[in-house]
Amino acid sequence: MATLEEIRALLGEPRFNWSDPTPWGELEQELGVEFPADFREIVDAYGSIEINGQLYLKHPAGHLLHDLGTMIRGDLDLWRDDDMVEFLPSPVGADPGELVPVATATTGEAVFLCVPDATSSPWRVVVQEFDSPSWTRYEMTFSDWLLAYLKGRDVTLCARDRAPGGPFWEFLP
Repeated sequence: MATLEEIRALLGEPRFNWSDPTPWGELEQELGVEFPADFREIVDAYGSIEINGQLYLKHPAGHLLHDLGTMIRGDLDLWRDDDMVEFLPSPVGADPGELVPVATATTGEAVFLCVPDATSSPWRVVVQEFDSPSWTRYEMTFSDWLLAYLKGRDVTLCARDRAPGGPFWEFLP
């Protein structure tokens, strides 16, 4: 699994550095799922940010416009709509095998974490291209997927054209 240090080496120093677990606990209790440690560590370090002018990550302690919980609730409603369910490999939600929406992109992709079937199984990433019926499941953790994205590898989102000088981030306004 990729480490925060590997992410930091490519993305730069985080400036959010959140340490209070309360917002995570409240969101996890509401949803009935505990987010993977690597996802929490990255989001706690960087907060609600835009990476490479493309990928949005949100923290549960963000304000209403950039709050992870608000985003997840809205996306769960969207992806549960009868017209949308055919665009994903499994239902959205917090039960084993279901998909939890955790990030979006300006280029029309939605990033999901697939809830493992067993507590000893790793979380996986699914990326859906909103403008088409296609999705891709990545047999990697969120941190591995993000590291691949930051290195310019094609993980449905591709950063090469968006970050020619290397990965960058900025806080969401």
